Amino acid sequence: MQGAGVARTMEVYEALRDDIVSGKLRPNEALIEDELANNFNVSRTPIRESFQRLFRDGLIVPRKRGWQVKEFGRAEVQEKYEVRAELEGLAARLAAVRGSPVHKSKIQRIHKDRLNLNLSRVAERVRTNRELHGAIAEAAQNEQLQNMIALTQNFYYNLRTASQTSPESFERSQVEHEEIVDAIMQGDDERAHNAMREHILRALSVWLETTDGL
Repeated sequence: MQGAGVARTMEVYEALRDDIVSGKLRPNEALIEDELANNFNVSRTPIRESFQRLFRDGLIVPRKRGWQVKEFGRAEVQEKYEVRAELEGLAARLAAVRGSPVHKSKIQRIHKDRLNLNLSRVAERVRTNRELHGAIAEAAQNEQLQNMIALTQNFYYNLRTASQTSPESFERSQVEHEEIVDAIMQGDDERAHNAMREHILRALSVWLETTDGL
């Protein structure tokens, strides 16, 4: 029973984290313990334990009565993007030289699926973008690097950001992903690193132009 309880808490935590990171739960939105317990059909304990983990992740903050989703300031977002550019650049470099055929096949498959997406499929664009970047981090085969990347991805491309993407920016992002994936598939670590780093820094510039904060 104890193992089942831990697994259920992890499910709740991951679901809440995904809702926050994707933008389904908005900045400053209150998290109501009883309401979430009913939604997940669990006791309050998994909810409370999930809140503690989300707080350590920097995704929620205390409020007068309970918790709320953290609102990231503009400067904080910029700093995290800059760190993420270096971390994911390294991940792309390592993926090019360490990624197994299985890893690279997964990266290529996700990218090809994304090529069939259009601008209006916002939620699917957000989900598959995370899958692609996650697959590249996984292919680097460095668990510490994966964990550090996860901490910089707490806000970066969500439903709100995606809904504001222009057709030109969307097409450019697709081209940039093509360059990253091709470099990884070819084992060109230097090109993979540079392409990923430039891709993320350009995403930062777009974010800064289109929003005053999350």
